[in-house]
Amino acid sequence: MAGRAVAREPKEIVARGYDAIALRYAEWAGQIDSPVMDWVRDLDRRLEDGSDVLELGCGRGVPATRELARRHRVTGVDISAVQIELARHHVPEASFVHGDAMELEVAPASFDAVVALFMSGHVPADEQPGLIARIALWLRDGGLFLGMFNSGETGEDVDDDWLGAPMFFASLGADAYGPLLRESGLDLLRDEVIAQNEPGHGDVSFRWVLARADA
Repeated sequence: MAGRAVAREPKEIVARGYDAIALRYAEWAGQIDSPVMDWVRDLDRRLEDGSDVLELGCGRGVPATRELARRHRVTGVDISAVQIELARHHVPEASFVHGDAMELEVAPASFDAVVALFMSGHVPADEQPGLIARIALWLRDGGLFLGMFNSGETGEDVDDDWLGAPMFFASLGADAYGPLLRESGLDLLRDEVIAQNEPGHGDVSFRWVLARADA
C-alpha cells in the first residue's frame, strides 16, 4: 500500500462504493477460489446448534451468512445499504443491521461467535485495534472469532477505480494482528496467511484467524 493521505471520509467511500458495485462485486467474487467456506465450516462445527453469531461486513449474505444461518441465530451488519437489502433477500432467516461496526451498541458477552471476513481491510487503521477489542468484549467465555485481515503493507490507500468505484483499504501489516488478538484475550486456534488470485489484481494474501475468547 502506498500509505498516502486519504482526503475523503474512508467509511463514506466504502459505503458508497459497495452500494454502487454490489452486483458487480458478487459476480467478481464468485470467480475467486477463496478459502472462505473451509473456515466458515470449521467455525460451524465448533458451535452448538442455535448459537448466537454476529457477522460484521456480511455483504449480500452469500455464502458465509447463509451457511451459518442454517444452524444458528445470525445477525449480519454491513455499512452498505444495498448489500444489506440483498442479504435480507438471500438469507431471510437471519437478522440484519445497516450500520458501522464501530458504532454498534452491543452488550458484553452477547455472542457465541463473531465473524469478520473481507471487512477489516476497509476499516481505518487507527480504528482496527479498537474493533478487535470490541469483538473480544462481545464474545461469551469460550466464544469464537473468525476473522480475515489484510496482510499487505502497513498504511491506507484509496483505489479510485476498484471494480468501477472508489474504494478505501487499510492494513496494520500482517504481523500486527496476532499481538492485538492476544492482548484482547483471544487465543489463536488457527492462523494462516493464504494467497488467492483475484481477477484483475493477481495474487493477494490475507491473514485468516480462528480464535477463542479466554474462558
